[in-house]
Amino acid sequence: MSTELTKPSPYRIFTEWTPYNLYANKNNSTMLNLKIKNMTKETLLTSVVVELPQGLGFDTIGVSKQREVRVGELAPDEEKNVGVEVYSSVKSDPGEYTVSLTAIAHYRDYGHVINAVKKRTSLKVI
Repeated sequence: MSTELTKPSPYRIFTEWTPYNLYANKNNSTMLNLKIKNMTKETLLTSVVVELPQGLGFDTIGVSKQREVRVGELAPDEEKNVGVEVYSSVKSDPGEYTVSLTAIAHYRDYGHVINAVKKRTSLKVI
C-alpha cells in the first residue's frame, strides 16, 4: 500500500456559526468562524475555499457562491481563525443547507497544490 494513502490529514478544521441559523425569505447574515490547525511537522502555505449552495451567498443578493481565503503560512501545530460572512436573501427557503470547506496546502505559491482536506458543515434556515 502506498504511504501517500496512509498519511494523516494535514489539517484539523473546526467550524462554528454565529448566530446558529438564518431566517428564511429575509436579508440577514451569519458568520462562519473557522479554526484551521496545521497537524504536520512542516510549515504549510494554506488557503481555504468555502462553497455555498443555492439560496445562500457571500453578498446580500446571493450571486457569489465560492470564496477563497488565503490564510498564509501555518507553522507546525499553529492554529488560525478565519471568519466568512454568509447571507440569506428573500429567495432563501427554510431548510438545512450544506456548506463545503476545502483546506488546501500549497507548494511555493498559491498556484501549486500539495494536499487538500474537505469538510462539510450545515446551516439551518428557519
